[in-house]
Amino acid sequence: MQFSDFDQFCSYMESFTNLEKKNNGYTVRLYRLDRMRALLDHIGNPERDFKAIHVAGSKGKGSTASFLAKGLAALGLKTGLYTSPHLSNYRERFTLAGTFFDDDELVAAANVLVHRLEGFHFEDEWGTAEPTAFELYTSFAFVLFSHTKCEWAVIETGLGGRLDATNTITPVASVITPIELEHTAILGNSIPLIAGEKAKIIKPGVPVFISRQREDARKVFTEEASLQQSRLYDLQVEVEALVTQTTSEGQHVAITWKEGDITRLLLAMRGEVQAENCALALLVLKTLGVYRQTITEEALQTAKLPGRMEQISTTPPIIIDGAHTVESLRHLLNSFTQLYGANGNTVIYGVLEDKDHIHMTRLLLPLFERIIVARPGTFKKSNPEALFLLLQEEIKEMRNPPRLFLEKDPDKALELAMETTEGPHAILCTGSFYLGGDIVAAYRKVEEMESKELEVVACP
Repeated sequence: MQFSDFDQFCSYMESFTNLEKKNNGYTVRLYRLDRMRALLDHIGNPERDFKAIHVAGSKGKGSTASFLAKGLAALGLKTGLYTSPHLSNYRERFTLAGTFFDDDELVAAANVLVHRLEGFHFEDEWGTAEPTAFELYTSFAFVLFSHTKCEWAVIETGLGGRLDATNTITPVASVITPIELEHTAILGNSIPLIAGEKAKIIKPGVPVFISRQREDARKVFTEEASLQQSRLYDLQVEVEALVTQTTSEGQHVAITWKEGDITRLLLAMRGEVQAENCALALLVLKTLGVYRQTITEEALQTAKLPGRMEQISTTPPIIIDGAHTVESLRHLLNSFTQLYGANGNTVIYGVLEDKDHIHMTRLLLPLFERIIVARPGTFKKSNPEALFLLLQEEIKEMRNPPRLFLEKDPDKALELAMETTEGPHAILCTGSFYLGGDIVAAYRKVEEMESKELEVVACP
């Protein structure tokens, strides 16, 4: 089998079992590392051809990975970056520190992988088991980074850590961002249980870096690091103070390290949560000795990742953010209201079935004049009607409730938001990366139509 374009390869991959689409609990039959290890052995262990930093966590891991990759690349180190999910295009998952690979390189690596996969057979007591889509995408990332001679790679986990397909690498550093209740049917229904899953990316003797954590999560990481004889670097210990402000220019950050040094940055990636993500990345780079103050800090200031408080329009301001946990949404709303206030704005809101609908909804209600419930794609299960009913119940006790709309179609949801949002007020799209991707696509259609209308007007 040979592929002539990358989209054709992605369609082929999606023909395999895709656990990203499932919200239910998982079994050893599906999530397991022995099959992934056997697969990597069969294709020549490309994951051994570069130094890797492994990043896990409930929120901020994609942004932290992006900061790390930018910092490494700034020193002239060819650095692959593997993140998920994507917002608009699968190419976003496999980049050179945020820059797309040429399609020729993607297709070449895809054909290398498919050729090496020939003859792969995995059988156990449950019978024959073919790889999952995520295992194949992860294998593709490893082949791509090896095939293009990357010296380093920053690898983000897909889900959890212990049984994640990425947990087959031996990294030079393990990085864990804040832990929240998420994917509880899969990872467990308590912070210690979820932290326990994430902690299993810690490898013997490999340094581990953790962001500021709840005490019950920190305890889990400390114990696992001790068990693995891995040195633990805790951002809460290493940083004395972290001050940040969201402005139209970007995210202003001042990091006071425990030694007394102060790092001042203006990040292109807005949102107060980015201050901590950036500080964690700096701690990792400094400790690993891949840090040159001016070069590194300038590089981190340019880091961007789709769907992280991303502004796609100025009139009206349209902001896309994939916040899908309570704390990530809280941080987003703090930053959003710093820029646009808490009056007159509209939110297009959609969440998947396995998220904390109630607490997320209660954060949104007092801050928006209009809430439009939309379907967050079809990739995973969601129930917009149930979410709309929840909103209707929650506003009953409010003195000045927002106006509620149910418009499942993302194109129509964006059209409604743009029609009803007046003056300088803003539109926020949040709750899901899948919804964010659909709204970006919808806005591109709007731009194309406006461009065609201008062409018609310009004709003599």
